[in-house]
Amino acid sequence: MVIYILPPKNEDYKLYEYLDSMKGEFFLKGIVFSEFLEMVDDKFGFETTEEMIALSDLPSGGAYTSVGTYDHSEIVTLVSNLSKLTKLDEKTLIISFGKHLVTRFQILFPKYFENIDDACAFLEQVNDYIHVEVQKLYEGAELPQISTQRTLDKGLILNYKSARGMGGLAQGMIESTIEIFGAKYECIREDLKSEDECQCIMFTLKKKHQLN
Repeated sequence: MVIYILPPKNEDYKLYEYLDSMKGEFFLKGIVFSEFLEMVDDKFGFETTEEMIALSDLPSGGAYTSVGTYDHSEIVTLVSNLSKLTKLDEKTLIISFGKHLVTRFQILFPKYFENIDDACAFLEQVNDYIHVEVQKLYEGAELPQISTQRTLDKGLILNYKSARGMGGLAQGMIESTIEIFGAKYECIREDLKSEDECQCIMFTLKKKHQLN
């Protein structure tokens, strides 16, 4: 799987630093933190998870319930400290987490993947169906704004907008979705100018043969 990234404008890092200073402004559901800790366990081992939590000195103590609500700054701190421990950059770790989330969601919520055989068709239903269902399961969850548009060459444009500045998470999730549905597409990421202090990204999915 190859992700083509157009000339960077450092939107991930600018917004990442901005959000790090916005303590208490944004919140995430506990399932996000629980899945992040599980990914760290799987990829780097339990000892790394424990050391990361100890270094982070979190208000929650690193204990999360799936339906609880926690300060977004905690995930920023965890990712930062995991980067220090593993020597992997934060953006790479967030992309990996996005991939992990989709794999886990396929196991936890298989109905969203039923009767769909194409990545574009799946991504088209994220905002109007999957996000609605997620809100029912996790009341108060703050989700990114997603819009999609089919292209004439049977691809897809997906526009992402979020105040959390975690476009790498969306990239990883799109990447994993493409793989689940047969790796028929490549994804081109273009970071756009931020709007209302939100990160804006356009992802374009093209069929592989159209890139030749």
